[in-house]
Formats: sequence, structure tokens, C-alpha cells
Amino acid sequence: MDDQLEKLKQQYMQIPIPDELDVIVNQALKKSYRRKTHSRWISAAVAAVLLFLIGINVSTSVANAFSAIPGVGPLIKVLTIREYIVNDDSHNANIKVPGITNLKDKALELGLNEKYLEEAKALYVQFQEESSKAALGVDAGYTVMTDTDDIFAIARYVVETTGSSSENMKYDTIDKKNQILLTLPLLFKDDQYIEVISKNIKEQMKERVKADPDKTYWIENEEGDSSIEMFQSVRADQSFYINSDNHLVISFDKYEVAPGYMGVQEFVIPTKVLSDILISHNYVK
Repeated sequence: MDDQLEKLKQQYMQIPIPDELDVIVNQALKKSYRRKTHSRWISAAVAAVLLFLIGINVSTSVANAFSAIPGVGPLIKVLTIREYIVNDDSHNANIKVPGITNLKDKALELGLNEKYLEEAKALYVQFQEESSKAALGVDAGYTVMTDTDDIFAIARYVVETTGSSSENMKYDTIDKKNQILLTLPLLFKDDQYIEVISKNIKEQMKERVKADPDKTYWIENEEGDSSIEMFQSVRADQSFYINSDNHLVISFDKYEVAPGYMGVQEFVIPTKVLSDILISHNYVK
């Protein structure tokens, strides 16, 4: 056992650090200096994650060891790198922080993982502040939405409970071959996509209500009546991901386009609707 550990240690010491990582680490250190103690937790955590993820990425022995763990496949893509847990009579928090591994672009990998750490830290600080005033529950974690040869998409969810509950989702969609973090504007020739997608979503909303009268969406009815702010258009940076069928999926948080009982709402946009405005068909097909 000692010999194996020494061998792994020697493998780690021989790992070549890509030049771009030096730049990012230096930027993180400068940020830590500017923000002083508030950001030291982030910088330290990022450094720890960096060492851990590099070790996994380059060491076959470590990767094989992790593949033997139940629930962990031979190719590690996402791990829980930190978890906040609070559980008492009136306050509950379970916040899991994802860490992405095995990206060839280590700058992209580290940038995403630093973002996830910052999101979790901010959520936990907010929980501590608000839980001192009232009973509160927070459940946050992640789900892999898509993992194909071309596309990897991860969702991070946050469910907060006080008297009522809120739920929001954030997504990252990655071009695995070209190591690009995709954005909604990046997929289209121009901003015409906002109008095209919005129109299709309104049509889908109406069809859903016809099929199930118990569903309600905040769109004007045929008489044009509206007692609350109606859904008019998606945002230019609306939450989205690309699913395993290479279809664009638009997501709305709880309460964003419908009453709370409807929860998070997703709309798969038919590719034929988007065909003329897509910049290419590499992602949405």
C-alpha cells in the first residue's frame, strides 16, 4: 500500500502544468488580494480543487481507482467537490458543489469549477443570514442533462423553502470536441432568435392548456385580458441546454411564466422552427 501511494505521489510530481493555468491562478490570487478575507476561502478552495482534478485527469491509477467506486463510471465527468449540510429543528441546508473533470481545456474547466464554488459560497452565506430571521430550507445540487459524443450539459438547481418555495435552474452546455462553452446568442445568426423562440413557446403554452385545462400560463387569452404581467419574450440570455437529441430546450424558473404549482417549465423548440436562423447545425439538429 505504501509503495502504491509513493508511486502515485511521484506521478503527481511529474504532472506538467499547462501555461494557461498559471495565468488563471495568478488572476485568482490578485482577486483574493483585492477582496481580502472574503475571497480567501474561494482561492484556497479553487487551489485544492485544481490539485485534485489535475491528479484525476492525468493519473490512470487514480482514475481506475475511482471507476471501482459504485456509481462512478470509468470516465469521471462530474464530482461533488464540496457539500454544506445544516440540519436542525427549523433550518435545513444541503448544498452540493459540482466539479467538472476531464476537459482538455483546463482554463475552461477551472473557470467553471471556480464559478460553481462561488455560487455555493454565496448561497450558503445567504442561508446563514436569512436563517437567523426565520425558518428556512435550501436544497441545491446538480444534474447531468446531456452527455453525448458532442455535447455535455449540466444543470444546477436551487430550491429554497420558507413559507412557500422557489426553484431556479442554471445550465452550462459545452461543445466537447471544440471545448467551447455555448451561449444562446452563439447559436444564431442574429438576435431574430428571440422573437422566433418566444412565438413558438407561446404556441406551445396554448397547446398545453388546451390538452390540460388544469395548466395555466401567463399569456393573454383570446380576449386579450390580463390581470398580471404576461410573458412577452425570452431573454437574450434565457436559460437553456441542448438535449441528447440535439434539440434546444428553453427553461423558465418556478413563477417565471406560470403559477408556482407548475414548477420549473421547459420547452423543446422544434429544430424546423430554428433552421433558417441557426448559424450552423453542429449543435441543434
